[in-house]
Amino acid sequence: MQTPEEFVANLTAMAGRIPQSFINDLLNRVDIVDVIDARLQLRKAGRDYQALCPFHNEKTPSFTVSPEKQFYHCFGCGESGTALTFLMEHDRMEFVEAVEALAQLVGVEVPREQGGRPARDNTDLYDVLAAADRYFRKALRQSPEAIEYLKARGVTGTIARDFGIGYAPDEWQGAASALAGMGEAKLLEAGLLTRGEKGRAYDRFRGRIMFPIRDTRGRIIGFGGRVMADGGGPKYLNSPETPVFHKGRELYGLYEARQALRRIDRLIVVEGYMDVVALAQAGISNAVASLGTAATEEHFQSLYRYTGEVICCFDGDAAGRQAAWRALESALPALSDGRGLKFMFLPDGEDPDSLVRARGKAGYLELAARAVPAVEYLFGRLEEGLDLGSVDDKARFASLAMPHIDRLPAGILKELMASRLEGLTGFRPSAQARPSRGPARRTAADVSLTPLARRLVGYLLREPSVVSALSEEARRALRPLAGNDLLAELVTYLDEHPDAETPELLGRWTGHDLHDELTGLARQPSAIDIAAVRGDFTEGVARYLEMQQASARRQLISEMHQDPSAERLKDYWSLKQGPRDKVSGTD
Repeated sequence: MQTPEEFVANLTAMAGRIPQSFINDLLNRVDIVDVIDARLQLRKAGRDYQALCPFHNEKTPSFTVSPEKQFYHCFGCGESGTALTFLMEHDRMEFVEAVEALAQLVGVEVPREQGGRPARDNTDLYDVLAAADRYFRKALRQSPEAIEYLKARGVTGTIARDFGIGYAPDEWQGAASALAGMGEAKLLEAGLLTRGEKGRAYDRFRGRIMFPIRDTRGRIIGFGGRVMADGGGPKYLNSPETPVFHKGRELYGLYEARQALRRIDRLIVVEGYMDVVALAQAGISNAVASLGTAATEEHFQSLYRYTGEVICCFDGDAAGRQAAWRALESALPALSDGRGLKFMFLPDGEDPDSLVRARGKAGYLELAARAVPAVEYLFGRLEEGLDLGSVDDKARFASLAMPHIDRLPAGILKELMASRLEGLTGFRPSAQARPSRGPARRTAADVSLTPLARRLVGYLLREPSVVSALSEEARRALRPLAGNDLLAELVTYLDEHPDAETPELLGRWTGHDLHDELTGLARQPSAIDIAAVRGDFTEGVARYLEMQQASARRQLISEMHQDPSAERLKDYWSLKQGPRDKVSGTD
């Protein structure tokens, strides 16, 4: 039997307003504890949380919230439901209003499109991953070598239990045999098996300490495996991207930190699984790690949902400082007022694991207390090698700093950074003097298609798979154009939704000024020779990007004549020296 929100969601999706797949994904990403805790005074009670029921008068708490089930229930009056239900019942929101409120909480937009696909039920994958977790834990108990390795790293049985640490035996068919009842196809889809050149499936993780990666609901969505000795392949090996695991979104240890701490004043971002475990072992329970990738904007948006301050911890060498710079660039769009970001750099040769074992909790926290605020780090890094007593270097410094300031959300921090720039250079960014970098309101001229663009868009609509022929350089060059360029929007959307088909694309752009033209392009006969289409498409995109660059250069030259600025000069140099010969190849 459907719950009220499922009924309304299905009705809404059928009406072409909000796809059911989006509703399901939204409920998977939102943590019900956060939603309800913002409105009621929740108290931890074992694995769950309790509060006085807001739907009837009571003196003893009978209202229970389960983070595991993402469900609330009152044993007194019988009210129950999901985060969506709670907003509709408690805040008296209409369905669409409640969906929008949850979407805002996790930083996504609510799609309103025709033809939304039904959401896939991933329960089977969660079951497979949970079974794998049990297998790895059992294997650890049976491996003296793995146990001795963890003991040597200072990991106690309690911490190993809390983080669910396991071991993947050094066997080609260990997991494949132990979990054969789950079906080979599911084990492959879950990322537990991989195929060799001859097509035979075998264990992805072999001879590694295993770290289960959990989502905010505590469900296992993937694994990270670490070798026990250098030279045994890559140091860390992560699960591949799957329907339930996206490493650019997840953070290792976030679930465990939220279980250990009722209130999280700050989160420390480190680089490795063992760093998180070692810090927890030392009593520092607020550490998380990105999954072998640079921290993304989505990572930071997730972090700031749980805390107001983030400290990024990096090695003090050149690689660590480069990683810090990439993290800063990713974090800037998330730094709205009230959010703090700092960087701490470790002594040469140290990582959080070795440092906390050598200096203890107090020593590590003392170093964290000296972390450099992001604003200081930004300006300090840009000032390196420049003499701000020189007019030329002041102009150079301003041209370097302004794009970063532009990426900050409007607010006090952005104004303070602009004032700081003015104090250092005498130059203050002017919204009137600089071209807007945000999405502009479309006019007929903005969305008209050139003959070349019309042909390329037609290819995408009739054969969406041709986007896979583009090189990463071409995709990267198109992404900044998305928002004001239909071709770039289509390529970016297909990058993010590789399984999208023609009806979905037409539905996604319902209401667009050119929707009728898009429909006409989609109905044209498809070419028989797909290889020829791919070749023409990649070559056409290369020409299209050259034309875009040439147009942008002409526009900047015109603007520089009217109102010269360091930023426009920097943009011109960037366009003049931009890549032109790498966008037509394939990866």
